[in-house]
Parts: sequence; C-alpha cells; structure tokens
Amino acid sequence: MALKGIILAGGTGSRLRPLTAVTNKHLLPVYNKPMIFYPIETLKQAGITEILVITGKEHAGDVFSLLGSGKDFGVKFTFRIQDEAGGIPQAIGLAENFIGNSKFVSINGDNILFDNIQPFVKTFEKETELSRILIYEGTREQAQKSGVAILDGETIIKVVEKPKEPLTHWISIGVYMYTPDVFKVIQNLKPSARGELEVTDIHNHYIEKGQLKASKLSKAWMDAGTTNELWEASQKVWEKQVQK
Repeated sequence: MALKGIILAGGTGSRLRPLTAVTNKHLLPVYNKPMIFYPIETLKQAGITEILVITGKEHAGDVFSLLGSGKDFGVKFTFRIQDEAGGIPQAIGLAENFIGNSKFVSINGDNILFDNIQPFVKTFEKETELSRILIYEGTREQAQKSGVAILDGETIIKVVEKPKEPLTHWISIGVYMYTPDVFKVIQNLKPSARGELEVTDIHNHYIEKGQLKASKLSKAWMDAGTTNELWEASQKVWEKQVQK
C-alpha cells in the first residue's frame, strides 16, 4: 500500500504579522513561489501523491483556490479544517480517516528542504519501526526554538522541546513518519502548559518503546516561520537556483 502524505498548513502565523493578516502564512512567497509549494514538491519527489492538506478556518478559501484538486501538481489533494490551534498532534489526528491503514509522512507547511527524502521514506516503508523523524544539525539559536534530539551514537534517547541550553544542535524538523498506531497515541496525550498537544510527547512515547528511528539530513533545511526566516529562505532558494 502506497504511503500517503499530510501537509500541516494551519496556525495563525502570528510571528509573520502583518503579512498573515492578508493571507495564510503558507501562501506567502519564498523566492519565486508560494511557501506551500516546497513541501508539496518534497512529498511528490518522495513518490507520495495522495496528500491531505490541513489548514485553519482563516484564509482557508485562499488555500483551496490555489491548490485545487492537485491536477496541476500531479497529485491528489484532500482538505481538512483545524478549527483551533491545538498543536501538531491534534492536526495529525484529523487525518485518521484519510490515512486508513497506510503508513504516512507528515510535513510542516513552512519547511523547506534541499534533500530528496525519498531514501528515508523508502527505508521507513520497508522497516518495522512505528516512527521515523528527520533531524538536521543546525545552530544553537535554531535549537533553542525547536525540538532537540539527544543522541547516543545514532540512537535518539530523548527529544527536548525548546531548551534554553541545548545539549546538541540536532533538530527534529517538521517531517514525521508514522504508522496508523500514532492515532491511538494522540488520543492519550495531555495538553502541555501552553494548552496544546506536543509532537515531542509522541517522539518520547516511541523512544520509550524503542520504536523511533532518525535519519539525518545532509543539506540545508529552513523553517520560514518569521519575517527574517522568510527572507533568508528566499535568499537560500535564489542562491540554489543561480548555482544550477
């Protein structure tokens, strides 16, 4: 059974205001195309063509009208609305009926990757682990605002959310691979102090069961979540285009 994909394109985009007063954050331009085109291309390059796009109520019409059925991208889109910002696990939980019995890949809509993730996806498809995440060795500043993977050799022993003093700079980026087992895990999660379900809790659940593996990215990864990051991502993509 072919893997399915999820693109998480909800959230309020508060760190990008006033730009996000105009439209959904994931429709903002990164160099020469809307931000959401990058995760679509990442999934398609990995051989995933059945894709669920999860977005918020605000500006949802903009997302629908831009993406359409998926015909123009060579994929098939399905859409779901996340009524409120309840965290990444809550959004993933909306995909249960869409996923059925398939393994799947979830990617954050503001993630821009320069690696082809197909080898990692193929590994997950044939292996038996219940979860695989992609990690990237970033800067201290990036680690402070991300989930940070603590490694023992090549094994992840813990993921810490937004540490003030990161023990490593290996960041769990917004690409998560799961089996349908994750929906049972999500049902048992409790909200964190900020009132949302945390994807770090899913990671640590699978670590405790010995069921989380990681693949390391070798090329650049960018999270275009702030105005500066949006500008930097555009610069990076432009540089890559010029070098071709």
